[in-house]
Parts: sequence; C-alpha cells; structure tokens
Amino acid sequence: MAQLLLVLIGALLVTAVARSREIAAPLLLVLVGLVVSLIPGTARLEIDPELLLTVVLPPLLYAAALESSYTNFRARIAPIVHHGVLQVVATSLLVGWLAFTLIPELPLNSAIVLGAVIAPPDAVTAAAIGRQLKLPRGMMTVLGGESLINDAAALTIYRMAIAAVVGTTPTLAQGALVFVLAVVVGVGLGLVFGMLAQVARTRVPDVQVATVLGVLVPFIAYLTAEQLYGSGVLAVVTAGLYVGHNQPRARAAGRLQEHTVWASINLLLESLVFAYIGLQLQTVITAIVTSGLNLGMVLASALIILAATIAVRILWMFGSNYLPGLAHLLATTTRRGVRWRRTTVLSWAGMRGVVTLAAAGAIPHTTGTGAPFPARELIQFIAFVIAVGTILLQGTTLPWLMRKLDIADPAEAARDDQAEAEARVTATNAALSYLDELTPADLHASHEDFDRMIGRMKALVEHQGMAAAEQVGRTPDERADTASKTFSDLRRELIEVQRSAMADARDAGNVDDEVLRRVLRELDLQEAAIDSSWRNR
Repeated sequence: MAQLLLVLIGALLVTAVARSREIAAPLLLVLVGLVVSLIPGTARLEIDPELLLTVVLPPLLYAAALESSYTNFRARIAPIVHHGVLQVVATSLLVGWLAFTLIPELPLNSAIVLGAVIAPPDAVTAAAIGRQLKLPRGMMTVLGGESLINDAAALTIYRMAIAAVVGTTPTLAQGALVFVLAVVVGVGLGLVFGMLAQVARTRVPDVQVATVLGVLVPFIAYLTAEQLYGSGVLAVVTAGLYVGHNQPRARAAGRLQEHTVWASINLLLESLVFAYIGLQLQTVITAIVTSGLNLGMVLASALIILAATIAVRILWMFGSNYLPGLAHLLATTTRRGVRWRRTTVLSWAGMRGVVTLAAAGAIPHTTGTGAPFPARELIQFIAFVIAVGTILLQGTTLPWLMRKLDIADPAEAARDDQAEAEARVTATNAALSYLDELTPADLHASHEDFDRMIGRMKALVEHQGMAAAEQVGRTPDERADTASKTFSDLRRELIEVQRSAMADARDAGNVDDEVLRRVLRELDLQEAAIDSSWRNR
C-alpha cells in the first residue's frame, strides 16, 4: 500500500509538471515510469489485473462517456461501430496469424489471445491525448466512440480464445451468441443504471449522497453486467452516455459537485494508469528471461507485430474512406483535401493502453488440465511492447502530424460562438416570456413591488444575454478590453476583499468557523460563476 501511495504521489507530481509545460501527461508518465523501472533496486509495482479491469477501468470509461456527446455519438454510429467492432475483429485475426507464423513458441490459440489483447485502441489513452492535442470535435467523436465500444468486441474474442486454450472450446455459433448476449445485456443494464443514477440526481435531496451514488454507478454497472454474461464495458459506457445526455435535468449544485469529483477521479486514475504502464518494464523483461526465451529475438518479433498493428489500422481507415460503398463512413467534411489528412491523423491515433496490459495480465496461469498456459509470459511481453510502443511512437509524433497536415477546423470556434450566442438568445427570450406571463398574484406581491421586481429581473436577464452576444467573433485580446471584462475583474477584487474581511473577523473571534465556511462557499460560487462566464473565457 505504501508503494502504491508513493507511485500515486510521484505520478501526480509528474502530471503537474507536464500540465505546467503543456506536455501530454500520459507520454511523460510512461517515459518516467520506464526510467524508474530500470533503476537498480526499484521494487516492482504489482496490481492485480482483475483490479485494473473492475476498479480502475470502469470509472475512467464512465468519466469519458459523461463528457461525450450522445447526439454526436448517435450521428456517427456507423463509423464508430465499423471501427470499434469490425476493425477490432480484423486486427485480432490478422495480428494473431502474423504472431503465430513469426514466433514458433506461440501456439495458434495463444496467438489469437494475443491478437485480442492488443486489438482495441484504448479509450483512456485516446481521450487523454486527444483532449491535450485539441482534436476537432468530429474526429474526437469517432476516435472516442470507437475506443468506448471496442473493448467489448476485443474482450469477447479474448474470452473465446482463452476458453479454447483452457479446453472449453466454443463453436462459431456459440461465439456469435456470446457476443450478441454481451451487447444486449450490457446496453440494457447500462440504460437501467443510467436511469437509476438520473433518478438519484433529481430525487435524492442530499447532493452529497446523490454524488456518491453516482460515483458507484460505473462499478455496479460493470460488475452486474459481467455477472449476467453481458459486457461490463458497454454497460458503463451506456450509463455514462445516458447520464451525460441528461445533465441539463440535474440540479445545479449536483452538476457543480459531480464535475469536480469526476475531474479529480479522472486525474488520479489516469496518472496511476500511465505510470503503471511504464513501471512494468522490469517485470515483463524478468518474466521473459526466466522463461528461457531469447530476449533479443522476442523483442524483434514484438517490434514487427507493433509495426503490423499500426499498419492494419492505417489500411483499415483509408479503406473505409476510399473503397466503394465505405467512403461515406468517415466523410465528415466535404472540404477538398481535408478528408485524407484527417484520415491520416485518425489512423495514427490508435494508441493501446491499460486494457491491453490488464487483459494480458488476467490470462490464467494454467489450462483446464493443470498445464501451464502456453506462452503466457510471451503474450504479456508483446502486449507491453505494443502498449508502450504505440503510446510513445504515435503519441509523441501525433502533435507534429496534426500541425504538418493542418487538420484543425478553423471555422469550428466561430460556429461554436454563433451557436452559443443563438442558444443564449433562446434562453433569454424564454426567460422574458416567462416573466411577461407572471402576475402580482403569482408572486403574492403588490402591484408596486411586482413591477419593481419584474423590471429588475428583466434588466438582469437582458444584460446577461446582450453581454454574451457582444462577444461573438471577438478575439481573447478584444474581450479583455471590454467593459464587461473590467466589471468582472472588479467583482473578483471585491470578492477577495470580502474573503479577507471574513477571515479577519474569524481571527478576531467575532465569527465562528462554521459561519465562515458558509459565507466562503457562497463567495466561491460567485467567483466560479464569473470564471465560467462566456464573457471571461
């Protein structure tokens, strides 16, 4: 436990350095982990692979699904399924066959296990690096969407291949039934738990209790689905998409708290995951040496399989764009010359990560007859090379590739500004219409008080709507020179003055700490509202 705590602290410090220098934190964490693992005397960090799959993976997938757009996900369901399911199946079979022909010590069934282990691009890695690089929204939807569902396909193939090795070989029809059952049960349970989570967010009066219940959702959904032969991954993703889509119907206090809680959980687990990947170097090397295999030959074979894994994705992505009958799948834009550049970036964004390592580590030690699982250490070593190789090779070169190909959508920010302005106008008009329909009796007020309250409220609503609309098309420098920006800066200064005055009163014994905390929370919420306002972005 002490070792895990030290790794967490170190990982968070590395993440802090990466963020301060605008470096992709996952890449730096893996690099530092690799270096630390080579230091003589460094103790190995051992985390049960089942723990990774049941405790670490569900909240990371759930957090990624919460931030995804169900609307965009549904609009691009064809490319998401095409890449998230079919590409995974093709990669499993092709890479497994290559590994079988390349490595004499690797039986065919074990090679298929290896193919399933390394087939799915990792949702955690894709989301972490994609956010850091600010990929265009349409590309992030496809990349994130396929990463959220491909684990279900890969883990289904993985289970079938494991069953074949340990002696309970399923037929092709049984395998298809297993996959259909995994999808139906996983999605169905995900919807159920998503609805229950939404009920808790809207009906449970205590916001903290509702938030804690929300944190439990990914774990309960994953474990329940797995127990009922469904896909835990799909259950978690479905629940996350449902809850995220219904965010506007939750209470404001709950949304504020949930955002902070999930951002913190995500940061903590991502830091741990990528540090753990790097720290496994010594463990996998020791396992290969102990097994008697030639480390150099195994490494050379692993690098060839790494190249093949990357090549399969590139060929698949370009085939999806340009083969007759498939070209519509990724054609998210009609601008000439843009499609091939975006396809290149998407094909290069197939990093592997925690699922690959966890699945490799979860391979049983023995078969049904009690014999050692064939080539278990070999599979784990190759899986490690693929995960680290894709993260470092593709992750480090992806920013350069994006800049070189200029795949950014220059009109996306302008479209967002325009859409936000229109949304704010809609909200402002709805509020003004509601105020127009009110009568003094509705507020139990006299005509004089009613007119005064309605006039003040209308002035406030109109001011907020107009102030936001004025920012459309302005650069950050232009926004900094506006009167509303100056007004917001003054409000921050006044809030800080109020905080200092309250602290001085507490120190003088005139205000109790409990009273101070209540006032500080209100002032903090006011400052958060100022910071998140569109006028100050």
